[in-house]
Amino acid sequence: MNELSQTTGIVAVAAAVVALLALVLALVLWRSVRRLRADQRAVLGDERRDLVAHAAELDRQFRALHEWVIDVATRIQRRTDRVETRLNQTLAHTAVVRYDAYNEMTGHQSVSIALLDAERRGIVLSSIHHRDQARLYIKQVEHGQGSIPLTPEEEEAVRAALAREVPDRAFEAGEQP
Repeated sequence: MNELSQTTGIVAVAAAVVALLALVLALVLWRSVRRLRADQRAVLGDERRDLVAHAAELDRQFRALHEWVIDVATRIQRRTDRVETRLNQTLAHTAVVRYDAYNEMTGHQSVSIALLDAERRGIVLSSIHHRDQARLYIKQVEHGQGSIPLTPEEEEAVRAALAREVPDRAFEAGEQP
């Protein structure tokens, strides 16, 4: 009988140890599940849905956002192309040449001004000053050449204008002008 009670005591102590280990394991698992549910709520929100449905919704939203970004990028590119086309038609090359037209007045009162765009089109304005009068001439320039013959001073103004560096208006992303 003594042996039986000793065996019963050992079994009882062993059962208590196993029960205590099971309780500790249950507490650890309960805490882990609580953290997992909190993480799941952070990712999925408070709605009751599974991870696959949430991933499908995220994929749908991402595709919609991607299409929107492509649409916006396309519109921006079209506007940029229009702006660059218009910029090519603005003044890009300019020069002023002053001179004495009749060798009777000093002070370089006569002037030829070249006003050209990036495609070397534009005009040359020449103002010829004489003692009694001043005349203004305007000549068309195409591809860096006058549509009618240019005077040496007008040619010099066109050459000087074209010799100046044209700033590149297209910059890489993040690059400063």
